[in-house]
Amino acid sequence: MNIKDQLHNGSLYLPGDEQLAKEQTICLEKLYDFNQTRPLEYDKRTSLLKEMFAEIGEGCYIEPPLHSNWGGKHVHFGKKIYANFNLTLVDDTHIYVGDYTMFGPNVTVATAGHPILPELREQAYQYNAPVSIGKNCWIGAGAILLPGVSIGDNTVIGAGSIVTKDIPANVVAVGNPCKVLREINEHDAKYYFKNRKIADSDLI
Repeated sequence: MNIKDQLHNGSLYLPGDEQLAKEQTICLEKLYDFNQTRPLEYDKRTSLLKEMFAEIGEGCYIEPPLHSNWGGKHVHFGKKIYANFNLTLVDDTHIYVGDYTMFGPNVTVATAGHPILPELREQAYQYNAPVSIGKNCWIGAGAILLPGVSIGDNTVIGAGSIVTKDIPANVVAVGNPCKVLREINEHDAKYYFKNRKIADSDLI
């Protein structure tokens, strides 16, 4: 089986293919360039992201440093996505993120894993499973999303959560392992933080 197919079909494989390593290194060179940009070089950052990512919509902003196994080659971003510093995308296979989603600092999205069996791990076997994040989600600071998970539209993942299983749309989910705390509700339409009301005068 072709090693490139194995990256994306969920099977066990051994990394280290020479041609694949060369291709990955080229991707990492672009990632290095992105992380060396200055704050005023917004246009350069935007141009580099279009080269680096599989897909990236208009109005996306990623705060360097960005970390990514393949420099974003297998990452599909919708429009107007915001990522704070130290976003880590373990993009050995595909990561899909919907429009308007926000990432807090130090979030990790991982598609790669290794077998539990020590004898296989000793040989460095690996498998990959895609991750999907819906539209208009908020992934809180320090959250970790593990291989194969999906998160539904509009969902909030609490800071520091470890997402090991799928999370549905329109909920607040927190913890390790991450579980649904509650649905987004009428209270959220009135209050933005604890007892602080959403005032029409504050909105543009």
